[in-house]
Amino acid sequence: MTLIDVLQARRRIAPYLRRTPLVASAWLSGLAGAHVWLKLESLQLSNSFKSRGAFNAVLARLERGAARDQPLVTASAGNHGQALAAAAELFHVPLVVFTPADAPQTKLAAIRRHGADLRPEGRDYDHAERLALEFSRQRGAPFISPYNDPDVVAGAGTIALEVFEDLPDVGAMLLPIGGGGLISGVAMTARAIAPAHRSIGVEAEASHAFLTSVAAGRLVAITPGPTLADGLGGNPDPQTITFGMIQQFVDHIVTVTEDDLASAVAGLVEHEHLVTEGAGAAATAAIVGRRIALDGLRVAVIVSGSNIDRARLISVLGRA
Repeated sequence: MTLIDVLQARRRIAPYLRRTPLVASAWLSGLAGAHVWLKLESLQLSNSFKSRGAFNAVLARLERGAARDQPLVTASAGNHGQALAAAAELFHVPLVVFTPADAPQTKLAAIRRHGADLRPEGRDYDHAERLALEFSRQRGAPFISPYNDPDVVAGAGTIALEVFEDLPDVGAMLLPIGGGGLISGVAMTARAIAPAHRSIGVEAEASHAFLTSVAAGRLVAITPGPTLADGLGGNPDPQTITFGMIQQFVDHIVTVTEDDLASAVAGLVEHEHLVTEGAGAAATAAIVGRRIALDGLRVAVIVSGSNIDRARLISVLGRA
């Protein structure tokens, strides 16, 4: 994957998606002793960055001559399934989405609303992905991974293009890591534009597959624990393209605690008047929890999504 792939992705998706704002945060700047901006992918179509990769994947397949009536299948913790369902609905492509049974109801409702065949049958994300891959093999339905797909990763990389256009001297970006698609696309693009730029990944302490794997020099299976950042939990596909990209382009990975995540969600509401989900606030949590030194840097923090159930948001605000 190269910068050309990301530029082509932007050409494809621009008519359908939003250019999200980059806004200065006095609150986070004060906490970090740095100049901090928030890239609000929480305001993207489907309320998460996943729309970029989902729309690019569907459009790229159609450009390559795929039949519109050929069903697609995916696995998702919620946001990718919702975004892919929106793209599939717009372009009249059948879609089957496997999710964990306990995925947030706001995400499941959106998948159903867009007309996808929702199958909330997984014990967790890893199980949902295995079910989707088996369905793909049995039915011959192409599997669109939420992270292990070059078109999905290239779509995510378009975020970096917008950040550099709005803040040309940005020195670092903080990004959440789940399957690694977001940080792989953004970090690769940032390195191509500004070789000295730092890409910093943030994982949940309860589920940090990439921190463990980078330290080991190979993908290592972990036992993920429950986390407020449900979109970041689980193990990546053992064959994922994102591991090599993270090794090559990501400068540092830190973890955040559940208290960090809850404080970040609450802080974004209180100080920025922004609703975010746990995964969406993970990069912010690295600053709130003082997990990374950013002294004097100009930093873009990716707020990756806002699809949180009302009851969970109320609980987090009360806890924080």
